[in-house]
Amino acid sequence: MDQIPVSTVMQKCSLCPRNCRVHRENAAVGYCGETAVVRVARISLHMWEEPCISGKNGSGTIFFSGCPLRCVFCQNKSIALGNKGEALTSEELCRAFLLLQEKNAENINLVTPTHFAPQIAKAIEDAKARGLRLPIVYNTAGYERVETLKMLDGLVDIYLPDMKYQSDAVSLRYSNAPDYFEYAADAIAEMVRQTKNPVFEKGLMKRGTIVRHMVLPGHTKDSINIIRYLYETFRDTVYISIMNQYTPPQDIEERGFSELSRRVTKREYEKVINEALRLGVVNAFIQEGETASESFIPDFDDMALLTEIRKKRS
Repeated sequence: MDQIPVSTVMQKCSLCPRNCRVHRENAAVGYCGETAVVRVARISLHMWEEPCISGKNGSGTIFFSGCPLRCVFCQNKSIALGNKGEALTSEELCRAFLLLQEKNAENINLVTPTHFAPQIAKAIEDAKARGLRLPIVYNTAGYERVETLKMLDGLVDIYLPDMKYQSDAVSLRYSNAPDYFEYAADAIAEMVRQTKNPVFEKGLMKRGTIVRHMVLPGHTKDSINIIRYLYETFRDTVYISIMNQYTPPQDIEERGFSELSRRVTKREYEKVINEALRLGVVNAFIQEGETASESFIPDFDDMALLTEIRKKRS
């Protein structure tokens, strides 16, 4: 793990591929919408991850405010745009990890953590020194710099990145990131280097990389290209989670993205799954039924565990 002082990184922030170079310690915000102050929108036991992550007791998730990618169809828009969240000190973040362990979480699941990576790395080290034993999950949109991921080498056990797009035109239109695939491909290679072959115990992943891809309406060609790339590049070293849960935001059509105003059809999703089967993909997760009608969006007004953390004193 590369040790880089938090203050050094935050003075000219280049944690994500946006490379804003803003002085976040001086209250400036970059594309992510956040200063150097860690903000958290929710701390909870979360049951909506892959079965090997959620397990029986739930994944101990910490949803961080802000996002370097900001997709037009984001389901967590209220936190990605920085409208929700409470500031946490390094000590409080450390206590959050330990409290989730006390609540019998299966792991510590860091959701959209990239823009706070140095602060998170320090909190993980402090928590491990105080008895944290759970696997650490790094749950990201996949738009990462290898240099940032190297800060986490030896601290993260499970990487859970998206690979959203293969087409530069699609990633430009929906995430203003024409270089998305280039960075995501390099990032996943680094994640696999760190985690190596998947390790499971009693059905729970303890180490490894799961790459998520959510099929978008009208974009099965891009999805198939992604599945093909992942399998041909990494074979069975990664698990691929192919999701059909896309839910159109209410205002997506009026914002000029009418092609995303519907859900993925059964035929579209099956087309992608069938291509995965044809390629020989075995290590995969798929979704069945009307998952797009289910609630995958947590209640970001529920801050009960954060209140409990602040009552605790070391």
